[in-house]
Amino acid sequence: MTQAPSSSEWLYSQTFIPEDTHLSNAREKSNELGLNPIGQGVGALLKFLASTIDASNVVEIGTGTGVSGLWLFRGMNSAGVLTSIDSDQERQRAAKEIFSDAGIATNKIRLIAGRAIEVVGKLTDNAYDLMFINGDKLEYETLFEQSLRLLRPGGLLVFHNVLGDSNAADNEAVRIVSEKIKDDSRLVSVMIPSGSGMIAASYRPH
Repeated sequence: MTQAPSSSEWLYSQTFIPEDTHLSNAREKSNELGLNPIGQGVGALLKFLASTIDASNVVEIGTGTGVSGLWLFRGMNSAGVLTSIDSDQERQRAAKEIFSDAGIATNKIRLIAGRAIEVVGKLTDNAYDLMFINGDKLEYETLFEQSLRLLRPGGLLVFHNVLGDSNAADNEAVRIVSEKIKDDSRLVSVMIPSGSGMIAASYRPH
C-alpha cells in the first residue's frame, strides 16, 4: 500500500494553487458568519474539473459567502452561468457582494434562496455541465437522484464533505449516497481525499 503523505506534504498539496484577494475576502466573511468554507485544495480541484469539461452551466448547492463559487467561475468558460442555492439569505447577500467585487457580471450568477431539495426540482432537465453539492447531508440522497435528471451526458457530479466527522445520521446519509454513486453503472466515480473528502462522478447514461 502506498505510504500516506506527511502533514507537510499534505499541506503543500492543499495550498499548491494560491488564492487571490477576492478569495481571501470571501474567507474572511465566512469566518465572520461562523462558516467553514471549502479549502484551497478543494477549490483548485473544482476549478480544474470545470475547466476540463469547459463548463457553461453549473449548479452549486451551498453558496456560503462565495468561496466555492469564485473557484468554479475560474474554471468555467467565459459564457458560464452559475446557479447557486442556499437557504440563508444573509450568506447570499455576502456572496453577491463578493462576486460583484470580483468583477463577475450579474447575468453570470443566479442566487436562489431556498431549501435545495425544493429548488432543484424546478431546474431544467439535462441542462447542466457540473453539479457541486455542499449542503445538508440529510438531503444528499435526494439531491443525488435529482442530479441525474439535471446533468447532461458527460456532466460531472461532485459531493463535498464525505469523509468529515459528523453525527450518526449525517454519516449514514453520506454512506448511503456514496454506495449509490459507486454502484450506479451510469457513473464513473472516484473518491478524492482532498479537504474533508470529495466524490466526483462523470455521468454516462446508457
